[in-house]
Amino acid sequence: MTGNVVRDAYAGQAEEYTALLGSMANTHESDQRLIAQWARDLRGTVIDAGCGPGNWTDFLKKHGVDAEGIDQVQAFIGQARKRFPTVPFRVASLGNLGVRDGYAAAILAWYSVIHLAPNDLPAVLREFARCITLGGSLLFGFFEGDAVEPFPHAVTTAYFWPIGEMSTQLEAAGFHVQAVNTRTDPGTRSHAAIIAHRIDGSVPSEVPG
Repeated sequence: MTGNVVRDAYAGQAEEYTALLGSMANTHESDQRLIAQWARDLRGTVIDAGCGPGNWTDFLKKHGVDAEGIDQVQAFIGQARKRFPTVPFRVASLGNLGVRDGYAAAILAWYSVIHLAPNDLPAVLREFARCITLGGSLLFGFFEGDAVEPFPHAVTTAYFWPIGEMSTQLEAAGFHVQAVNTRTDPGTRSHAAIIAHRIDGSVPSEVPG
């Protein structure tokens, strides 16, 4: 699925999405604990990649992190700037974060890559690897499934990923998987989060599929 399709789908629902999910009150407490714990030892700039309406970027900022948010949806960035005026936000895509090599100490990609078709994911992971300094951290949230397969997300098509498959993609892009967290709530899809560290100075041109 192209970035334009995803961008346009979210642009058309930006106000509704922000009203429903743009508050920390509408996030799971275990997710807040995980991200706060991850952020505790971070030093340097952290990119919230695919920040949406900016609530997680602001959350990081309030936990002492030098955080900035990027999103390809102009409407989200406009809302985020109004809601959190002390936090920097800008328009950029996941495939081109618009920063120099090794710029970020860490990247939070919290359910921001769920709409990427499997063939498009490796390039984004390579971009994350390019932008994170050696030893830097990536926290990656996604929907867990038994196979890599699409499902009808409320906004536009999204994908399930098995943890093993996602870990393989991350490791091939130059990351070392440090920790895996899962969560399954009654009546909802299974959630997974991976914390990985940048270990390889070279960014591979292809990730085995």
